Amino acid sequence: MPPEVMRAMIEANDYFIDLHELNRAAGRRIAQMMQAEAAMVTAGAFSAMMLGAAACLTGTDAARIDALPHPTWPRKVCLLQKAHRESYDRAYRTAGMVIRECNTREQLASAIGPDTALIAALASTEKAAMTDRSIMQPHEFVELGKRSGVPTIIDAAAEIPPAATLTRFTKMGFDLVAISGGKGLLGPQATGILAGRKVLIDAAVLHHSPNTGVGRGMKVGKEEIVGLVAAMELYLAQDREAVHETWNNRVRTLVQELQRIPGLRVEHRMAANGHDHGFLEAVITWDPKVIPLSAKRLTELLLNGEPRMVYYPEYGDEHSGVLQTRSMKEGEEILAARRLREIFLAPTKG
Repeated sequence: MPPEVMRAMIEANDYFIDLHELNRAAGRRIAQMMQAEAAMVTAGAFSAMMLGAAACLTGTDAARIDALPHPTWPRKVCLLQKAHRESYDRAYRTAGMVIRECNTREQLASAIGPDTALIAALASTEKAAMTDRSIMQPHEFVELGKRSGVPTIIDAAAEIPPAATLTRFTKMGFDLVAISGGKGLLGPQATGILAGRKVLIDAAVLHHSPNTGVGRGMKVGKEEIVGLVAAMELYLAQDREAVHETWNNRVRTLVQELQRIPGLRVEHRMAANGHDHGFLEAVITWDPKVIPLSAKRLTELLLNGEPRMVYYPEYGDEHSGVLQTRSMKEGEEILAARRLREIFLAPTKG
């Protein structure tokens, strides 16, 4: 978290407040920044998804709120396209929903009925949907929800950057949008945002701390609430192109430092995962005949060396990988390059 966020949290620690009042004030400010009807601070994007699902199940009905996570009424189905499924959709089940998976857009449309409480989408599939036309685009969920009168939610937890994510899905017409307060926003890691239609946010609030609904255990402290608002304001005030160029310069340095290693090819490209965020990443490929090193062994050497580095082999194959510098501090790209040079110049078989 940036120093400005830490200072805001420290200042919030010095005051006694009414949590209901603070939640309302923070929600209004976040909604303003996201150009949404309403918003609330949650304990991460998973919490936002769960609370959004709970709101769709109960509305503001006190008896139904008390019944969760075991709804006794039939309208409790959450529809998902298989391509948009992931382990985090457990959030909808945690609220009490029943997941119904559909393979095609036609199957999903025909599955909508009186028992449908929510239609859910996953923002990270959008890039894949550009080349695979069988995968539904976000706007298709919105159109389907509007036609059927069923609320729609999109999990956009890790879609920042770009900053446009804060407004794009609410403008698109999603009834609910879930975003992480940490990750790219650099707010408190245990925070998230649920934004969307006021009637649904008002219902979600009733499930959340300091109330005693199904979300009571997903408590967010006053320090985190204030920290998230401060992080959002700082993020939107920054020159994002300048920030990205800082990351890009680190990637260029990393690439430059790794040149002229026998058997190793390294170059930079625009970040390939998720949306085109406007920043670079380094791509490394090595010849196993020259550098007899497996991705697994590289992971072990980086994790157990000095400085310790985290490498995820699943982002490449057995003899290639992707390096990013977004989480590095100034100068750490030099340390990373030195460690990588040591390994690639004296590889260990494995």
